[in-house]
Amino acid sequence: MRLEGKVCLITGGGSGIGRATCELFAREGARLVIVERNEAAAKETAALCGGDTTIIVADLGKEDDIERAIATTRERFGRIDILVNNAGYGIAGSVLETSRSDWEALMNVNVTGLFLMCKGAIPIMVSGGVIVNVASVVAQVGIANRAAYCASKGAVASLTRAMAIDHVDDKIRVNAVAPGTIHSPYFDEILEKAPDPAGTLKGLQDRQLMKRLGTPEEIANAILYLAGDESSFCTGAILTVDGGMTAY
Repeated sequence: MRLEGKVCLITGGGSGIGRATCELFAREGARLVIVERNEAAAKETAALCGGDTTIIVADLGKEDDIERAIATTRERFGRIDILVNNAGYGIAGSVLETSRSDWEALMNVNVTGLFLMCKGAIPIMVSGGVIVNVASVVAQVGIANRAAYCASKGAVASLTRAMAIDHVDDKIRVNAVAPGTIHSPYFDEILEKAPDPAGTLKGLQDRQLMKRLGTPEEIANAILYLAGDESSFCTGAILTVDGGMTAY
């Protein structure tokens, strides 16, 4: 019960890393607020979590939705103790292949949405708090055909460090987890669209030194560490959990 009684807002809690984090936090006694644009997926997660779980249907690409999510949390609980900024997505394409509209839509969720969630949450972290952002190993190493995604996660990592510096005197710790390739619903969509799913899978597995994909549960455990008191001397850190992808 490492998070007993703590108000924990998790974005993108409907599947993958977000769902695994919600389930783990629930087992640790958290009072969950799941912010997710897919209402059905959010309800599935809430059913798995049980307990004191609040669902807020919101699109992190819309500022009004973010403001409503923060206001609803404040009205119900009066504070936020832990914010996990997990929501985000990726698109394929080099700079030349990425349209401006696709670039702006992705940045609006992955970077601006995260920024606005923090901007709203920090003032109601009344006794201090913790922010955990989900970045990626692509903030450290580039990968082919994902220009916009790489740029967005680089921004997340840099913003994490900047917020850690700015808010240390507010007793707010800000860290990020940087996953490698994780077997998630988004990953399954990539395989479904691939002309050679088996070959694509092997190529993605081979990027990791351990020659396998990570699981959402493994990343959730890293997020729990950063969110909990065990990491009390940790702020401004990017915790890489990538099966050795960046060890090469």
